[in-house]
Amino acid sequence: AVTVVLPTPTQLRAVAEQCGLSLTDEDVASFRGLMQGSVDAYNLVAQMPDELPEVKYPRTPGTRPAPEENKHNAWYRKSTVKGAASGKLKGKTVALKDNIMLAGVPMTNGSSTLEGYVPDFDATIVTRMLDAGAEIKGKVHCEHFCLSGGSHTGSYGPVHNPHKMGYSAGGSSSGSGVVVALGEVDMAIGGDQGGSIRMPSSFCGTYGMKPTWGLVPYTGIMPI
Repeated sequence: AVTVVLPTPTQLRAVAEQCGLSLTDEDVASFRGLMQGSVDAYNLVAQMPDELPEVKYPRTPGTRPAPEENKHNAWYRKSTVKGAASGKLKGKTVALKDNIMLAGVPMTNGSSTLEGYVPDFDATIVTRMLDAGAEIKGKVHCEHFCLSGGSHTGSYGPVHNPHKMGYSAGGSSSGSGVVVALGEVDMAIGGDQGGSIRMPSSFCGTYGMKPTWGLVPYTGIMPI
């Protein structure tokens, strides 16, 4: 089924008018020609089977922790997912930055724009950790669309430094650095496209590792 339809000349002219633009007939024809390839590509992808990876480990949507349980405002959602019975990560607890998909658990990437979005599959790294025996404890706050080196831009309030309230925890993986520093988990996953692991780890006094680009799959993770 066709899901995206090329706008009609009348629709294009209406949009142009809203933007204060005057289009000739030749302009309209040119724009429609430029759009056609993208529309065709969208519809080709829409006809393909989803082939979503299997969600292998049970979990619940979890809950937003109360302020008294979340003094530093590091946690967005707590939901325990227990992985395989054995593996290299057996006995280790992990928190996920809230730009990483955890099926069935809400995700916002630090922005109220995404409030209500619930992924339907796990990010590749989530599946790999669970297969290795890890126990995921939930999602931690990050900066608004991960676009800050501070810890004050997330839609749900600032994330406080684990050593001193009212001070920055760094960003954009702010919650990740805090929960590790506080000892609430053994490790946390972040994402670093411009310092977003290195800055919070230095602000919080933890070890942060940025892998070589391409070494760890970004599938199921919202990038900048």
